[in-house]
Amino acid sequence: MTRAVILAAGRGSRMGDMTAEHPKCFTLLQGRRLLDWQLGALRAAGISEIAIVRGYKGEKFAEPVRYFENPRWHETNMVRTLAAAHEWLASGDCIVSYSDIFYSAETVRRLAACPEALCISYDTDWLALWQKRFADPLQDAETFRLKPDGTLADIGQRSDRLDTIEGQYMGLLKLTPASWRDIAAHLDGLGAAADRLDMTSLLRRGLEQGWRIGTVPASGPWGEVDSASDLDAYSDIDLHDIAN
Repeated sequence: MTRAVILAAGRGSRMGDMTAEHPKCFTLLQGRRLLDWQLGALRAAGISEIAIVRGYKGEKFAEPVRYFENPRWHETNMVRTLAAAHEWLASGDCIVSYSDIFYSAETVRRLAACPEALCISYDTDWLALWQKRFADPLQDAETFRLKPDGTLADIGQRSDRLDTIEGQYMGLLKLTPASWRDIAAHLDGLGAAADRLDMTSLLRRGLEQGWRIGTVPASGPWGEVDSASDLDAYSDIDLHDIAN
């Protein structure tokens, strides 16, 4: 049975005062917290065992789920938050979700069904969304290219060319115990340098080491909330069927 882990340790400082009293995933989107959208999609996809890795304002969480802790959240990056859930990652398949995104249950189902040991979801229609969020989409978008067999070829680098971007990584992925062993071994080799490692940099390093990374396109609405202006960009997106 696939479990899910939500990475919710960071503050989200770019949100300013909106995260002064609550974790970033408590931000309201169309009247519901981002966390509520995530839990709804995961549960609708058939995932009943869910964990949250908490750090900043961790005492605010009251959901009846499993909790892991990143006490060094203020000095480490996303990958160290992921590693805090080692117990689950080493023992079974896990959907891993950033806490500042929303997505559909169908995307979760597609990801869980991916046959690769490590698999990520991506948005094929990214440009339309980025044009709503940014005056110049290329200021924020990163490279994302696929191999002919649909596995990942490149991710996470800056580019000034649209033809290097076949989609955008969503912050939603699936790990198996085998893929987590590879990741954990890589982090051990990095030592303290792993503290500042973000997820796309980890995936890019994995590609350099020959990791096979599967991909599945998103289905239905999704978005990430990095700033207050993002909430305005998503105000007209229909989220009614996100848990179907």
